[in-house]
Amino acid sequence: MDKLNAMAIFVRVVERGSFSAVARELQTSQPTISKVLRALETELGGKLISRSTRQLSLTDEGQRYYSECRQILAAVDSAEHSFHSGREAVAGNLKIGSSVSFGRLQIAPRLPAFLKKHPQVQVDLQLSDQNQDLVSEGLDVTFRIGELNDSGLIARRIGTTHRVTVAAPDYLAQHGRPQTPQELSEHNCLQFNLLNSQNLWVYEREAQRHEVRIKGNAQSNNSEAIREMVLGGLGIALSPVWLFSEDLKAGRVTAILLEYSAQSLPIHAVSPANRRQSARVKAFVDYMSQALEEAPELKPIK
Repeated sequence: MDKLNAMAIFVRVVERGSFSAVARELQTSQPTISKVLRALETELGGKLISRSTRQLSLTDEGQRYYSECRQILAAVDSAEHSFHSGREAVAGNLKIGSSVSFGRLQIAPRLPAFLKKHPQVQVDLQLSDQNQDLVSEGLDVTFRIGELNDSGLIARRIGTTHRVTVAAPDYLAQHGRPQTPQELSEHNCLQFNLLNSQNLWVYEREAQRHEVRIKGNAQSNNSEAIREMVLGGLGIALSPVWLFSEDLKAGRVTAILLEYSAQSLPIHAVSPANRRQSARVKAFVDYMSQALEEAPELKPIK
């Protein structure tokens, strides 16, 4: 068995969430993908993925193996890039795109350390809560949260946005604390309307999926505006942990429904497919991937 190829297929299955999607990408059959994964599990001596009719989920061993595989594949990719790029310097203009909140809270604070390491790079950070067009806006790389719709791009998953359900203590004191996702339908829920599933909040508990249609009297296309509404006691939000990490520590908001795992969202670094990735783009994506993996605010709340 080609172990490296099997590891790459395993990582793809985890990140796509579907055997059939990976089969389409690799122009092969779903049984072939399943066979590779079964052979990998046999060689390892344990289950990596729990299969159900609705979704795939990693076992504890599978989660650890997935993390290790990502690091190994990234190292191989880095070695190949180093070979092909020769002595290409990490230098020049680097135009980065991102949503406003993620760019302000997760990218901008990390730029000083990156630029100190690579002083010949000049960064142009473009923030927008609209879907940025890499080609027309001249972006070298953009960071997107959520499932990707455009398959004509080069995408590398560099992290996960874990989400938490939050409300201000004043709101909970006045309206009560929901104990199950279904009880959210009786509350004022604040919608981030750039997500396709803005009014459908999804949770999981003990391998059982819980969906609830929420409603509320306010919504926004900016996550920091949602944060301000929550802090003002207007309602409940399902938001990234990194957006409320400091508020949670300070007690300005309360995390609720912690017995249920809220649906997480992938973070991708996306580049134009028709443009060779420069050394500076590769260096920055590698840097952000490592930084996000180490960031405590990118971890799920226990």
